[in-house]
Amino acid sequence: MTVQKIEKNGKVFGLILRKGLEPKKSRFFTPQDNPLQLGIIKYKKGYKIKPHIHRRSKRVIYSVQEVLHIVYGKVRVIFYDEKGEKIKSALLREGDTVLFIEGGHAIEVLEDFKGIEVKQGPYRGIQEDKRYLKNDSSL
Repeated sequence: MTVQKIEKNGKVFGLILRKGLEPKKSRFFTPQDNPLQLGIIKYKKGYKIKPHIHRRSKRVIYSVQEVLHIVYGKVRVIFYDEKGEKIKSALLREGDTVLFIEGGHAIEVLEDFKGIEVKQGPYRGIQEDKRYLKNDSSL
């Protein structure tokens, strides 16, 4: 399967990792300077990851990114640029994962759905953390 980049004018707004994507070895799909790293890790039986602690460091992050993994069901995700203009939509099914990098997004649930969401915190509430785009009747 594939990695699908959602782009506009050379800017990446999202990455979709499709179910069945099988790199030969561990691979990250985001650049090292991206605020949220997304990859697939693979190891052979018996491999051990040494006990470790992630070092604390001060980091300034200006964009909140979000990962959504589809456990089951089907959703349509719609990507928007910073002006609220629709870029593209994509169907996601069980096993697919999306990283929302830039701009905005909407999600339409097409079948009963369970997902795992990861995003940067701390969460400061809807009023401080979100700016809603114009109402999109295409949902």
